Amino acid sequence: MATLQEQLNLALARRYAASSEKLSPDQIYLFDEAEADVLDDPCEEAGEDDVVEVPAHTRKKRGRKPLPDTLHRVEVIHEIPEDQRHCPHDGQLLTEINEVVSEQLDIIPAQIRVIRHIRKQYACTCGQCIQTAPLPGQPIPKSMASPGLLAHITVSKYQDALPLHRQEQILQRIGVDIPRATLSNWMIRCGQLVQPLINLLRDYLLAYDIIQMDETTVQVLKEPGKSAQSKSYLWLQRGGPPDEPVTLFDYDPTRNQTVPLQLLDGFAGYLQTDGYSGYNGVVASSDLKQLGCMAHARRNFSDAVKGQGKSKRVGKAQQGLAWIQKLYRIEKVARTKDMLPEERKLYRQQHAAPILEKMRTWLDASLPNVPPGTLTGKALNYLNNEWPKLIRYLEDGRLEIDNNLAENAIRPFVIGRKNWLFSDSVKGVKASANLYSLIETAKANKLEPYQYLREVFTRLPQADTVEDIETLLPWSLKKSSKKPDRQPRG
Repeated sequence: MATLQEQLNLALARRYAASSEKLSPDQIYLFDEAEADVLDDPCEEAGEDDVVEVPAHTRKKRGRKPLPDTLHRVEVIHEIPEDQRHCPHDGQLLTEINEVVSEQLDIIPAQIRVIRHIRKQYACTCGQCIQTAPLPGQPIPKSMASPGLLAHITVSKYQDALPLHRQEQILQRIGVDIPRATLSNWMIRCGQLVQPLINLLRDYLLAYDIIQMDETTVQVLKEPGKSAQSKSYLWLQRGGPPDEPVTLFDYDPTRNQTVPLQLLDGFAGYLQTDGYSGYNGVVASSDLKQLGCMAHARRNFSDAVKGQGKSKRVGKAQQGLAWIQKLYRIEKVARTKDMLPEERKLYRQQHAAPILEKMRTWLDASLPNVPPGTLTGKALNYLNNEWPKLIRYLEDGRLEIDNNLAENAIRPFVIGRKNWLFSDSVKGVKASANLYSLIETAKANKLEPYQYLREVFTRLPQADTVEDIETLLPWSLKKSSKKPDRQPRG
């Protein structure tokens, strides 16, 4: 009965209550002295001489923010009519002394234009030789789609979650009739076009010694050997150096451990995932150092608290949540101070390690006293089973306490899935994975996705060597003096 009541309370909380995993402040005072210890200042173990400086509160200036200087300005000058430029006191003519400038933001809907490629032909007087000026390589040969149009459609679907059938309707409203099937075929061709660039990004990803992974479901209607209602999976990998981050998506019809074995072939270092056992095979075979996700442990304790309903009783769930929140406060201080990896490692050893030691003692004492079938029991057992992986982030200041960066990277796909629901074919879902990879990697490198894809679709068809393709890597474009074309979408 208690288990059923927990499930009911949790279902109600997920439907109607806030999704925050923070501990309710009105329960803090209910802890006894030993339990309240986990709610103290995160830097208490540093000693009296270690003072953590907190920036003074600064009030933000109110009012609208100025418009970016990079936007094109159109000046509209307002003047007083000449017959009204006289002083009402003595009748003398007024002279101009100053200007009062105010700005408005204006948006012109997509401007559609037609690019006419006129190729000159030349002939010899002998009548036996005719030559035509060559056409530069195009992203889709013999297609009417320009790099700008393809970039616009790609970003609209994979970044803005706008399905192709809605884009078809939008184009029709401005007088352009392009069937949805044609748009879909264009996306597949674009996904195939960027494959060499994806291969290079994978090399960079595997060369670095830290990778985060996650996976989510995707439905593919026309998949060999599977029904249209069955689930397939999109696997995400995030890694690379901090100044050259890489995010890659890969499709696979299954979720078994052979997938990470294939994706991580040749990788050595740290692998951070959630508690899914499908990663155990690649960890064992490649001798990887696996990290856990403290956010998943926190979520389990949060669910246990919500499962108690409106009860004010303070138990193990609140205590576990309080311990984990204290660890996150330490991470917040480290981020606020913008610490280097070595500084971050030392800071964690000084402040987080002692808390984890106390937390381990509390966990060992709590496990025998909580039924494993309850939400609190499941949270405690998850914490116990994942413990070696959860504390490994102390080893290196580059490591994260959780896998949230990977989950944040996969979120745009999850949001888009709610709109377009499924992929029609295996070719389509593979192309989608490649295009999602480029967009998310561009965003991680602080590039505007449309401008980046426009540059890629323009230059990649003309690339003849690996060096040419390397110039299209996001960090290469940032360093290059050649900036992406700043023409408007359309």
